[in-house]
Order: sequence, then structure tokens, then C-alpha cells
Amino acid sequence: MSVRVYTLKELAEHIDAKVVGDNEKKIYRLATLQDAAEGELSFLSNSKYLQFLESTTASAVIVDSVSAESCSVNALVVEDPYFAYAKISRLFDQGAARKIGVHRSAVISSDCNLGSNVSIAANVVIESGVNIGNDVSIGAGSYIGADCSIGDGTTLKANVSLYHAVTIGLRGIIHSGAVIGSDGFGFANHQGRWEKVHQLGGVTIGDDVDVGASTCIDRGAISDTIIGNGVKLDNQIQIAHNVVIGEHTAIAGNAGVAGSAEIGSYCTIGGASAIAGHIKIADHVHVSGMAMVTHSLNKPGVYSSGTGLTDNLTWRKNTARFKKLDEYTRRLFKLEKKFEQTFGEKNKD
Repeated sequence: MSVRVYTLKELAEHIDAKVVGDNEKKIYRLATLQDAAEGELSFLSNSKYLQFLESTTASAVIVDSVSAESCSVNALVVEDPYFAYAKISRLFDQGAARKIGVHRSAVISSDCNLGSNVSIAANVVIESGVNIGNDVSIGAGSYIGADCSIGDGTTLKANVSLYHAVTIGLRGIIHSGAVIGSDGFGFANHQGRWEKVHQLGGVTIGDDVDVGASTCIDRGAISDTIIGNGVKLDNQIQIAHNVVIGEHTAIAGNAGVAGSAEIGSYCTIGGASAIAGHIKIADHVHVSGMAMVTHSLNKPGVYSSGTGLTDNLTWRKNTARFKKLDEYTRRLFKLEKKFEQTFGEKNKD
């Protein structure tokens, strides 16, 4: 695999940065401030790592204008170093190159529509009525169910499963083990027995959506489950049937969203959070990790629940007291009422 080499001038043009130092300095790879060596580029976006800036042996560092004053090496000065680092990381991505064409072991229905420059790897199965756009990559062992549609520039990594009637927009990335369009958890209980509610909807995913490894997105019961443009889903997330997620919302790993919940745009949901079904979350809501959201959140802001980590003995004591919280609250109300009756009368006198 050939090593990609860029000058600081070339990188600066890519991220619209100002070069402080040697324009022609060559960069071979990216590294952290602590570990970077000659020929490597690092970045500083968190003040916790400012201590490493003066001592770094990187050839250059991406910094903002304030931190640039403390930088002892060449610098690429930008407004948002982390965003600039993200853009540059694409240039140094050493992932396997796409092989244009269809592998001889792939099984593709005769009525599928394949765009140009597609890459379909070994043992892929594509069912009837599928539309695949231009520059699409489908990894080994993936399954595409009937009547699916995959937009231009989208990549499915190895062993992705799309059930029937799934639509994915442009430039998406679906990581290995993801299952999209599986049945929602729908059952009707009659006299102690469960009758399956067949899931008749599909899944509609917008443009520029990332779906993490082993994440599951269930199909809708009647209408579609909808994932908006620019949504980022981490690994091992459960999205239940008929969930709607607004544009550019990001959800961290191990979170679960129950059926028919609606999450607004530009939200962030922390890892291992749980969102109850049939509730609505407004735009620009930020839920911290391991939160339990049991009711609608109608205003933007930061929301948290649960308790912080503490030593076991303190936790056990607090848990014992928590069981009596309702009793303590009722007693407090009685005391407040008695206080008001006693001292309120005296104040009137």
C-alpha cells in the first residue's frame, strides 16, 4: 500500500488554513500530540492536551489562533481544529481500495438496476427489484432484500443485511453487522397468547447517514421508520419501528429508542441511553449518557438522569434511603404545612 504524502501548503488549501512555518514540509501520516514524530501531523482541540503542545515532536500541528502562540513547531491555523482534522483524516485513510465490478460469486436478480462504477464483493445476494446507484460499494456477504434502493456513493461494509423495501440515500456508510428493516417488536396479546403484528412499512434513510456496526433499525408497522439526512448512529444501537430521527442528530453506542418515538434535529443522545416509545424530543436537545427519557422533552437544552459513580458503601446507603424517598417527601410536606399554619397565624397577629 503506497504512502500518501502532502506538503503543509497542500493540506492548508484543503482545510482553508494559514500556514505558520515551512510551507513545503512533507506530512506522511497523522498522530497524537504525545506520540507524533518527524513527518507526522497532529492537532489540538481539547485544552486538556495543551501541556503537550510545547514539547511535541510533530512536524506540524493543527491549532486555533490562540493556541498557535504556544506551538513550538509548524502550525496550520484554523477556526475549528477538530473539524479541520476530520477533513484531513480522509486524505490519509488507508482503507482497502474499491475494486470496481461484480464478483463472480455474487448472486444478483436479473431485474436489478445497477449504476455505474459499482463494487459488489464476494457472496453478496441482491434480490428482485433492487436499484443501486452509481459508485456504490457492497461488502462481502451482504444481503439486499427485494425492492431496496441504495443511493449514489453509499458504502455497505461486509455482512450488512437490508430486508425488503429499505431506501438509503446518497453517500451513506453502513458498517458490518448492521440490520436494517427487520421486524419491529409488535405483538397483540389475546387471552395470554401473543399474535404477531406483521410489519408492513419499510425504512427510509436520508443522505450522508452513518450506521454503526451491529446497529438494528426496525421497519415500520404501517408507515416507514425514518432516519433524516446527516444522522450519525454509533455501534449496537436499537431503533424500533416507526421511530423518526431528525436531521443531523447523533446517537452514541448502546442506546435504545422505543417504537414511535420522535427525535428532533441537531440532537445528541449519550451512550446507553433509553428513550421510551411514543414521546417527542424537540430540536437541539442533548441527553447525557445512560439517561432514561420517559416523557417528551419540548424545549432545547441538556438533560440528564441516573446517579453518578460513587463507592459501593455510599451507593448502598443512598439506595436504601431512596426507597424511603416518597415517605420522606410526604413527611416534609406535612411539616411545611404545619409550619405555615403555626407561623403564618403569628405573622398575621
